[in-house]
Order: sequence, then structure tokens, then C-alpha cells
Amino acid sequence: MRHAAIHASEQIQQRMKTGKSWDLVFCSDMLNLVELKGLHPALFATLPTVLYFHENQLTYPSQTPREWDHHFVFTNFMSAIAADHVWWNSHFNKNEFLENVGAFLSRMPDHQPNHLVATISPKSEVHYPPVELTNLDRNPSSDLPLICWAARWEFDKNPQLFFDAIRILQGQGRGFRISVIGESFDHSPPVFAQARKEFTDIIHRWGFQPSRNDYWKSLSESDFFVSTAIHEFFGITAVEAIGCGCFPVLPQSLAYPEVLQLDSHPERQCHFFSSSPVELAQHLAHLLDAFETKQHWPYDPVRLRESMQQYDIGRRSGEMDRRLNSYI
Repeated sequence: MRHAAIHASEQIQQRMKTGKSWDLVFCSDMLNLVELKGLHPALFATLPTVLYFHENQLTYPSQTPREWDHHFVFTNFMSAIAADHVWWNSHFNKNEFLENVGAFLSRMPDHQPNHLVATISPKSEVHYPPVELTNLDRNPSSDLPLICWAARWEFDKNPQLFFDAIRILQGQGRGFRISVIGESFDHSPPVFAQARKEFTDIIHRWGFQPSRNDYWKSLSESDFFVSTAIHEFFGITAVEAIGCGCFPVLPQSLAYPEVLQLDSHPERQCHFFSSSPVELAQHLAHLLDAFETKQHWPYDPVRLRESMQQYDIGRRSGEMDRRLNSYI
């Protein structure tokens, strides 16, 4: 976020030398749009700008809060003011930002620009992100139920909650396996190394999958997909897992109820749990019991899988392109 405007400016300068021109500017919330406009005032005098919030720095959880975090929030706010159109990847993301940014601005010692918050909503639209959905059919690898946890190996995905729940289930003597997949980093929580030793006898897959096909296979062979995230502004992995036929088990918070259209489909309440390890373990225990008689789906799973087609990349990208063209 600090150097994105400089990097983009240099690319623009290089391409302008070749006679390149543009119809509009489409950028993410990770760019300081005000800075980029300042570096190219003539170019931006006529180009419409669209800012896409795939997350926001205001309500994104911080593992080690510091004073400089406030500058990233203000960058989001300034970019939203400067953009002609503001897109959000979910209503949850939009509401989280617009309902809380006023309190953030009120912390400024003087000249709080709260009156500008009202200018963002009228130019805001929600455009769900395009998701690649596979046509793979369910492909279970054994008779034992397989529980999959798939996410970045970082604190905001709350892996501790998942492993605590798995420990409870193991203590009950239940038979199941787990796949824990996703990209790890140098600062990944130590709970992963601990869990790999503790649960080695029930691990089916572990770590980053070497190819996209391996990733799809890991989802299609899983029976249950579990998220324990404390931050999720949409939930692409959950949509991908549902598209592969997994039974989703999700926190009843964040963007998940919106993505599963819970308001319109109350029967999907079975996919949600509250936030404690005990409650997650209880939820999974009930599902594992029902799995033995193949009764864990209380409704036709095809309906949920089909409803994810609204997020398919072919449909979403076409709708987004048509909306962008309307600005030109």
C-alpha cells in the first residue's frame, strides 16, 4: 500500500511512451488512488476510476496493532473519496467499513472529515468476486469421513479453534480423517507444527498443494469443509469447496451468511456454528453421527451447489465487464 502508486505510475509512464491509452482505471483497495492521481493529474482528468474493496483495513484484524495501522485505514478512506465508483466484494464488507469509519475519523484531534463518509455510499455497488468453479464430482478416498480445513496459515484464519475442536472429537473416540491445506509462511502460527505431530495418525493431506488440480482433488474428496476464520470479507475457498460437493461448516458471522444466502434459505442454518471449540466439536459430532447413515444433508445438496453458480467466473466477469463499459 505504501509503494503501489509509485509502481503503477512508473508502469503508466512506460506504456504512455508507446502510445497506450486507457478507457478507465480499475484498482483495488491496496492502492492509494489519491497518490496515483496526484502523479498523473492530466491522465486522471478524464478517466473514470473504479475502486474495488476486496477487503478493508478498518476492520481487518491485526495480530500486533500499531499506530501505523491507522494510516492504512485512512488510505482506504481517501481512496474511496477520490474514486468515481466504489465496488465491494460483499454487502458485509461495505457495511463494516461505512458503519465504522465514522468512529475511526472521530479519533482525530481536530477537523474530523466525518461529513465525507456520506459521499461514499451513493457511488457504492456490491460486485461479488468471480470464482473458478470446477465440474469435479465427489470423489471420496475412503469410507471414513474426511474433514478439510483450507486457508492461509495465518492467525486471522484461527487454526487453533479448528485443532481444539478436532482434539475434542478425538477424545470422544470418533473415526474420521483431516486434510489441512493452504499456503504457509515464515510467521505461520506454531500450532500447525504441533498439530502435525499430535494428529499424524488421522492426517490425509497436509500443507500447500503442489498444483491447482491437487487443490481441486483435495476438496472433491472431502466430506466436510470447515472454516474457523475471524476475518472473511467474502470466502472464495468456501464457495470452491461447496462447488466440489463439500458440506460447509462455517462461523455464523462475517460474510458467510450472505454468501450462502441464509436469509432466503433458512434450511441452510445447518451449516453454521458459534465461535467456541466446544460448539464446533458438537456441530461436527452431530454431522459425523449423521454421516454414518448418509443423513448429514437435511436437504438436497445439489440446490446449494447450484446456487454457487451465481459466483462463477464466467457469469461474474461478464456482468462486471458490462458494468465497467457503462462508465466509459
